[in-house]
Amino acid sequence: MSKDKTMINEEIVDFTDRVRLVDTDGEPKIVDSHKALEIAYNKGFDLVLVAPNANPPVAKVMDYGKYKYEQERKKKEAKKKQVKIEVKEIKFTSKIQDNDINYKVKHAKEFLQKGKHVKLRVFLRGRELATPEKGFEVINRVWDMVKDIAEKQNEPKLEGNYINLLVTPIKKKKKN
Repeated sequence: MSKDKTMINEEIVDFTDRVRLVDTDGEPKIVDSHKALEIAYNKGFDLVLVAPNANPPVAKVMDYGKYKYEQERKKKEAKKKQVKIEVKEIKFTSKIQDNDINYKVKHAKEFLQKGKHVKLRVFLRGRELATPEKGFEVINRVWDMVKDIAEKQNEPKLEGNYINLLVTPIKKKKKN
């Protein structure tokens, strides 16, 4: 049984011989799966397996088309409420000049003010990898320039040829 596939009607009879049936009146009772299917058909509904891992599995008498429609609607609503976080990346080198740092920090501040996350990266080339301290100096200088409007998600760390630091906008405290 796949994750999004719900067993209905005859599939339940093939899956198990007894089910805990939740009828339209809401009273659960343990019955033979053939009998449960017969009850559902007599009422003009489907037999839907809602808890296959229970002992015995739980099946409910309901309109499957309506159930599926409701599930899709809930998924769409949840998707609408999701917040998509955008991460902008700004690269530096360990030998960057002050005016270049100022220019890039200006962009980082603009992104942070728009509510975006910013990944600050210092790229280390060749022999610079032997002395990553200069890269850490650059990233700490940049952090000092943006710390009034941002918060660190972690400490700067060396990952491959890059020293990375993720900063996010400071969360505003809600007033009661």
